[in-house]
Amino acid sequence: MEKGKIGVTTENIFPIIKQFLYTDNEIFLRELVSNAIDATQKLKILSTSGQFSGDLGDLTIKVDLDTDAKTLTISDHGIGMTKEEVDQYINQIAFSSAEEFLEKYKNKENAIIGHFGLGFYSAFMVSKKVEIITKSYKDKAPAVHWSCDGTPEYTLEETDKRTERGTDIILHLDDEFVDETRIRTLLTKYCRFLPIPIAFGFEKEWKDNKEVETDKPNIINITNPLWKQKPADLKDEDYKNFYRDLYPMNEEPIFHIHLNVDYPFNLTGILYFPKLKETIEIQKNKIQLYSNQVFVTDSVEQIVPDFLTLLHGVIDSPDIPLNVSRSNLQSDSNVKKISAHITKKVADKLESIFKKDRKNFEEKWDDLKLFLYYGMITEEKFYDKVSKFTLFKTTDGKFYTLEEYKKLIEANQTDKNKNLVILYTTDKDSQYSYIETAKAKGYSVIEMTGQLDVHLINHLETKDSTIKYTRVDADVIEKLIEKEDQTGTKLDKKEQDDLTQIFQAVTEQYSKGHFLVTYNDGGKDTLPIVITQSEFMRRMKDMAKIGGGGMNFYGDLPDSYNLVINPEHPLIKKLIKNKTKSLNEILQPIEKEIETITKEKEALDKKLNDKKEEEISSKEKDEKEALEKKLTEVKQQKEKHLKQFANDEKLVSELVDLAMLSQNMLKGEHLDAFIKRSVSLLK
Repeated sequence: MEKGKIGVTTENIFPIIKQFLYTDNEIFLRELVSNAIDATQKLKILSTSGQFSGDLGDLTIKVDLDTDAKTLTISDHGIGMTKEEVDQYINQIAFSSAEEFLEKYKNKENAIIGHFGLGFYSAFMVSKKVEIITKSYKDKAPAVHWSCDGTPEYTLEETDKRTERGTDIILHLDDEFVDETRIRTLLTKYCRFLPIPIAFGFEKEWKDNKEVETDKPNIINITNPLWKQKPADLKDEDYKNFYRDLYPMNEEPIFHIHLNVDYPFNLTGILYFPKLKETIEIQKNKIQLYSNQVFVTDSVEQIVPDFLTLLHGVIDSPDIPLNVSRSNLQSDSNVKKISAHITKKVADKLESIFKKDRKNFEEKWDDLKLFLYYGMITEEKFYDKVSKFTLFKTTDGKFYTLEEYKKLIEANQTDKNKNLVILYTTDKDSQYSYIETAKAKGYSVIEMTGQLDVHLINHLETKDSTIKYTRVDADVIEKLIEKEDQTGTKLDKKEQDDLTQIFQAVTEQYSKGHFLVTYNDGGKDTLPIVITQSEFMRRMKDMAKIGGGGMNFYGDLPDSYNLVINPEHPLIKKLIKNKTKSLNEILQPIEKEIETITKEKEALDKKLNDKKEEEISSKEKDEKEALEKKLTEVKQQKEKHLKQFANDEKLVSELVDLAMLSQNMLKGEHLDAFIKRSVSLLK
């Protein structure tokens, strides 16, 4: 029996393996089974080339868990190893310059394992002891037994424990992995599509009302997965079945793309368009990356643009450069080419469906648009490819490309500055009255109800400055698309000031935000009051809510609304009449006093304006201060009476609440008060 030390110049090899090289101890099974696959594939190549003339026999790789002995054995019938090969491939870690190599990578998580011949040593993450029993395919080569207990010391001797070619890797497991369900789960995750059959235990069947084990090996993998097959040989149902197998809890996908490239890089795979939900994040980590059918990761952000991670499916390429742990991806020219190719294939597929079957494309639009918008916002090349068939859906349920829609509305929705104004809604129900008002004016309104729609609008406006996107409730209809200079309101300034104070007395009771009272003569058939919000501020706050870059500042600002009063509506005229009737006698002397004091103050201000500060006497300063104080006091008297009128006049609160209700802003106690008040007014 030979004893020795593993060929490294440091005693710290195993602590380094456990602490630095492996942050995910689950991958030990992938690495060991992959080694068994490699050994089997090499034997098949030798057989095909005539260098091995023996019978290949059953090449199934067997994984056996002995819970009593706490061992896991991975057995193959591949090329096996001679004593010299064990010494070369097992005892000489990374073959040369091991100390320098480990020193270089020891502080980098996931930096070592894989291409450097260290995959076997992942076994020590989960084992107290590891044994190898192996016999080479070469004639007369004896079987050998290698053993190591997690220190650099090993034993190596000839053995009769194996008489057939191949290798057994025996792991004396830590308690954590002595679990049949755990091992089965890992095999399913990492080895599900490996090209050589892998058996774990035996199949079970129901017999005499109980589950019994048969003598038929339980094969856990599919050796010829769908993505490795020719698209011409497959039917649509095959793709659907494969999707159900990958994602058993998901709805059926919208459609799929079969990738099959052999130049200038090798790439196969199947990508599916799922029915996306309302949020993006939960859709990610659904694409599985394989390298020669070995599972690598489901975090493929470094391989494909971020928006493509919303897709589901499989990508398999031996040309994707992996670091030694196979857990992270490196960025190089091949990765960029593969990413560009996948992006192009996706765009081409979408365009093909649009051109060949537009009706089908329109039917799938609501499920597709989140994906397209995400891609258009984040990838310029993707935007260039898909913008020409990106659709707008009107509130009437009709679909148009941007160019089609521009032609449809340009005659009626071009403002006085020659800008095309596209009106949109984010909620057809809550903004219904605004939509109907716009349609009555002959305007068209599109639906922009998705998570990324506000971001897309901003992006589209950067592409064409002659197009403005305005939410349908951003202003009164006359100002949404200004055709000519606004003439303002016919209501005199005094009445405006009085009404402003009356309505502010009511709106200040709401905690929804700040209300600015404005006026617009909309005619008797237009609502008496509407609530609008600045397109800019509302859009910035919407973006802040969904994480728009640099928009958090706006999210912290209080909401600000316009309370737009239509003086020509009969109810506003009635309110003015009621105010005059109730307050005229009280307000007339107050207003006369305000007028007198104002004139005195203006005369004094004019006199003092001609003097320098040091020339103004103390008497004049006191006189000015007294006038200002008196004016404030008298105005406060008037404001007090107007506020009392606002509180007593139910019509004021009713009009405000109706406007609030139309914007879905009336909640809690204010909604309750509105209902009770409305009932009392109906009596």
